[in-house]
Amino acid sequence: MSHYEHHVFFCCNQRPEGETCCNGHGASDAQTYAKDRIAELGLKGRGKIRVNKAGCMGRCEEGPVLVVYPEGVWYRYAGNADIEEIIQEHLIGGRPVERLKLPS
Repeated sequence: MSHYEHHVFFCCNQRPEGETCCNGHGASDAQTYAKDRIAELGLKGRGKIRVNKAGCMGRCEEGPVLVVYPEGVWYRYAGNADIEEIIQEHLIGGRPVERLKLPS
């Protein structure tokens, strides 16, 4: 068994002003929202879900992005409603959110 059932990484890279980056599209706020929601739902910790910040994940033009492991599913999101849908459908329900998925 993996240490976590799901490990979620939010790209929170910050580039210089004028350059496209995930953090310029609210990634740090989205990561905080996800981390708080997972804790609120009692899903935080060993054997459950871990939500982390990551540096540049190389998909700046598609951002903001996050990736869910162990499945390796990449998502683009537009705000907390999309994050909530990923939490409810993928992390809890086990069904990736097709409309938000990016190609691998």
